Amino acid sequence: MLALTLAEATRPPRLLCLGAHPDDIEIGCGGSILRLAAEHPEMSVRWLVFSGNAHRRQEAEAAARYFLAGVADATIDVQGFRDGFFPSQHAEIKDSFERLKRDYQPSLVLTHYRDDLHQDHRLIAELTYNTFRDHLVWEYEVPKYDGDLGNPNLFLPLSKAQCQRKVTGLMEHFPSQSTRASWFTEETFFAMLRLRGIGCNAPEGYAEGFYCRKAVV
Repeated sequence: MLALTLAEATRPPRLLCLGAHPDDIEIGCGGSILRLAAEHPEMSVRWLVFSGNAHRRQEAEAAARYFLAGVADATIDVQGFRDGFFPSQHAEIKDSFERLKRDYQPSLVLTHYRDDLHQDHRLIAELTYNTFRDHLVWEYEVPKYDGDLGNPNLFLPLSKAQCQRKVTGLMEHFPSQSTRASWFTEETFFAMLRLRGIGCNAPEGYAEGFYCRKAVV
């Protein structure tokens, strides 16, 4: 059983999942969410995607329901900020974070890598730390053309079944990404899971990697 922090070991976890775009959360930490959902079906989850037009909103909502199946308390919110232009919408996105802070107090926040080279990803990471200053934050990684993958310092081992479910969910729920066939593939996602599994000597050989800059236990 995974305890998010020693203080939370006897309480249902409160998970906050933040993604700039549809599919970010699923790519970066979908397997970990599946593991957490299996181990803590009583947990609450707030799932927030900051951009999504009508079609991509449908993809994002369907994918979130897939990854959160069995979770007792889940709220899915897909907002409409302009993809690729987050820095110019800083104040409005900050307002969204402030509303979120008033509404929900998570025990674990899953967000983008703070050194991600995509401007939208990086802004969400920065505002995560601006808003949730004394919370446990795990930064997930998203492979892309920028070549900004680093060396995670926290790993969550996964079973082969969890990895297969993650990859199946990605391929089934995001058909709009079929035009990105140079990287949005099963091979890419399994390769990342396998590399992070090697990095932590995972029992079944697979894991997701995160950056945890500060943890208080």
